[in-house]
Formats: sequence, C-alpha cells, structure tokens
Amino acid sequence: MSDAIIIVENLGKKYRLQHQVGRQRYTALRDVIVEKFKGLFQNRKSGIGNRKSVEDFWALKNVSFEVKRGEVVGIIGHNGAGKSTLLKVLSRITEPTEGRITLRGRIASLLEVGTGFHPELTGRENIFLNGAILGMSRAEIKKKFDEIVAFAEVEKFLDTPVKRYSSGMYVRLAFAVAAHLEPEILVVDEVLAVGDAEFQKKCLGKMENVSRSEGRTVLFVSHNMAAVRQLCSTSIVLKSGQVQFRGNTGSAIESYGDLVTMAHEVNFPPKGNQPGITCVKIDSSALASGHFHLEVGFESPFPLTPPVPGFVIYSASGVPVYGSNPRFHGTGYNSGKMSRGTISFKVEDLPLCGGHYRLSVWLGDWQGDYDYRPDILAFEFKNGEAPPNRPSSDNTGYLELVGQWQIVKSDRGVNPPRRLAQPQNA
Repeated sequence: MSDAIIIVENLGKKYRLQHQVGRQRYTALRDVIVEKFKGLFQNRKSGIGNRKSVEDFWALKNVSFEVKRGEVVGIIGHNGAGKSTLLKVLSRITEPTEGRITLRGRIASLLEVGTGFHPELTGRENIFLNGAILGMSRAEIKKKFDEIVAFAEVEKFLDTPVKRYSSGMYVRLAFAVAAHLEPEILVVDEVLAVGDAEFQKKCLGKMENVSRSEGRTVLFVSHNMAAVRQLCSTSIVLKSGQVQFRGNTGSAIESYGDLVTMAHEVNFPPKGNQPGITCVKIDSSALASGHFHLEVGFESPFPLTPPVPGFVIYSASGVPVYGSNPRFHGTGYNSGKMSRGTISFKVEDLPLCGGHYRLSVWLGDWQGDYDYRPDILAFEFKNGEAPPNRPSSDNTGYLELVGQWQIVKSDRGVNPPRRLAQPQNA
C-alpha cells in the first residue's frame, strides 16, 4: 500500500460566470416589474439589452499530486492561481467538478479567520465546538484544553464571546485549536499573516513539531517565501489553476519567481467598504540610475489617522531584503487625516546589489493594517556600474555597501621563506 496520505487525481473545479451583454445601468424594482410585464407581450429575443452571456471558468484543471504521511508541503502561486480553491476542495468545503481525492486521515483546516466559530459563544465554548466538528470526544478536548489556551494566549478572554475578539485573537485561538486537536492532516492558509511576528514564529515552530515529532501532514499556503523555505521540504507551484512545478522547495521558489511579471506600475479598483491600495508605482528612470522611488495610492471610506503604507523588497528566491514604513522610518511624517491620496518613498542610493527583485505592499494606519498586496511588482535593480573584473556578488548577499580596504600593518622587510627543492628521481 502507498504511504501517501493525500492523493489528488485529475482534479478540476469549474465556476460559471455571468456577464451582462449590451447596455448596463442601475436596475430598480420598478424596472424589473416593467420588464416582466413587457415580456408577456414581446418576443423574448427582443430583450437584447438584458441578455447575459455565460462563461465557464476553471479555477483548477487537471491537478494531480500525492503527499506522503508526515510531509510538509508548501503551495505557492500568485493571487488567482487556485491555491485557496484547492484547499477548500481538499477540506470538503466545496465539491470538485471532476477528478478524485483520497484522504487517509482526519483533516483540520485553517482557511479564514474564525472559520467554524460561533460569534455568540465564548472562547471556551468554541474550543469544544471546534473539537466536536473535528470529530474529537469531549474527553480528548479536555485533555488538550490547557495547552490550547496557553498557546493562544487568550486566558483573560476565555469566557468572552468571540465576536468581541480582535482578528489577531481570532486567528490565535483558531490555529491553537486546529494544531492541538491531533488531526492527521493540517491545512493552513495565509491567515497567519494576521498575527504578529512572534506568534507567526510560534506557529511555524508548532507546524514543524507536529510534522517531525508527531508524524502529521501539513499543507501550507503562504506568500512569505522565507517561511515556506523554512518549513517545507517540497512545494507545489500553481499557475492559472494548474500545477506548474512540483519538487524541491528551493527550485519551486525559483519557478515561482519566474512567473512574476516584470512591471513598474499596477492599479487596483477601490474596495469601497474598507481601506485599500489603488495604485503602486516604481519610477523606472530612478531604477536605471540606481535609485528607488515608490508611490502608493490609496482610498478609504473613512479617514486614516494618518495613512501608513509599507513595503518589503524580496530577492528572486523569496528572501526579504529591505522594507520600510512610517512607523519605523517616518521621522517628520505627519499627514494628518486622509481618505484618499498618494504617498511616496524615496531612497537616492539604495544599497542593493544589481539583480531581480519582487515587491509586496500593505496599507494601514496607526491602529492596524487593512490591505496587503503580495508580490505585485517585479523589477531589475542596477546599482551604478560594476567595477571591471569584479567577481559575482551572488554568493555575498544582497547589499552593496561602500567601504575602503587598506593595509594598516606591513612586514615588507622580512624575506619570504625559501621553497625546498623538489626531490630528484633516482
């Protein structure tokens, strides 16, 4: 018998998208009534302006792979590549359109913040509720209860309804329940980005422990390539719903980097009900001169006090190289209240080695974060002209720091030792 705990064979998931054909405008209730009334006396084909076209969209297509028991597998790809759809199908949240999935063990999923929580129940009650959903007996839950509470660090709020929890408290408790109730398969999506850096480190350590010490299988979706590299021995790269690469994580990250489109500007529609990034632009002429000029446009339904954008530059292999935001490097930054606008960041001599890099951007204010756009741009950076005959800096890091080498002590008067003559063959 195969030691694979997850077997995916020719998996496909299709959605039907409707598009309005012809004139589009706001439709009120009276318009619907009038159109229905007209339909009684007119040929149905005459309503050309209201026709809708239907398009089949395959979020997943011909996806096949196996995951062995105790293996930690990363799933990476750009937004819209099909990562979340794959996890939802594996978690039986949605049915596949075609293909077959074989799971040889109990699965616990952490796909969205608070999934499976009842907002009116307390943290204590939701621990038992989630455990029951995962198929655990009350005795098994009680055995792990103290470990869950300690890991989530929510002791003070244990008897508070979770609807009053912050997003960080939500995700801490949700992860703690999923990781401690001993499922054979643990599925974790990008939701860990909600937690702070210390908690993310704790989660990565827990996932390593449940895999290596307890032999459980982990599927980990993340845009944080450093975390994927640390945790996963193998990874799957998805592109347009299909498996682009399956193998060693280092090679997978390189394959993922090759998929990033070289671009210096990207625009997004406003989110409407929450603050969002609307534009990110890198000055290409500045890059050609070895400088870095970044602009971030935003729009919010309420004033941000003040708006706080941030960014991280990653190497082509996914290692974070440099980042900044006004909380850290905002000396003199005071924009006051703003609902929309553009904020720039400039470094006239960014000390990066020449090469290809990726950019992730987020938006928040002094209270928290609202929008995150991972790997939205890729660019080539050139830091002036390299000296002639200089060795490659690929193995020396990513920073190009200017320094001076000089001899401070010399023993020029000492004669070098003489070489012994080579023995003559008889």
